[in-house]
Amino acid sequence: MDLNAITALEKAGIDPTHPELLRVPPVLGEHGRIVSLDHDLPVPVMDELDRVLWLPLLSISELWTGSAVAPDLSRAPPPEYEPFFILTEATAAEYCDATGRPERDREFHRLYRSLRRRPDGVDPNPLFSYLRAASRLYLSLRDVSRNEFEAVADRLRVSAQTFATRLDSTNYHRFVLQEFFPSARQPSAGWPERAS
Repeated sequence: MDLNAITALEKAGIDPTHPELLRVPPVLGEHGRIVSLDHDLPVPVMDELDRVLWLPLLSISELWTGSAVAPDLSRAPPPEYEPFFILTEATAAEYCDATGRPERDREFHRLYRSLRRRPDGVDPNPLFSYLRAASRLYLSLRDVSRNEFEAVADRLRVSAQTFATRLDSTNYHRFVLQEFFPSARQPSAGWPERAS
């Protein structure tokens, strides 16, 4: 948990006690293309009222807290883990809507696997930086151990893999992201531009 991040959100009028109502919106760069989020720059945090705060966040490995062991997440996650899944998948859904195309199941599988194995790493796919930023945001608001983080990332990986039916399938996007996050915004609604 990061008390500085919590305080900054509270000062901006954004409720840090409900991470499931937050997301990391896509950032538009030159020519309206989505840009990756750098480790050392503030991350846009958007609430359910579409208010945006550019928030400096620590790395995932700096935010791990305690030694709690995650429960079995092979079925539906316990209620206390749902906000982590919701924040991550809402961010993924909004990213796909911003690009105008869903990511393939195998790519989601790869990205979630990379998030688990190299949480502070980089990836050529900009979506990875948004998944990493959503995790950084969640870990800034709640105490999460390394084991719990890895269990959630692995459960997301398994979910994407479960929906894969062929090399180019996009079932995870269709049946999970669009099904549970149908109200993702359109670019005309005003995604943030890169902070200067």
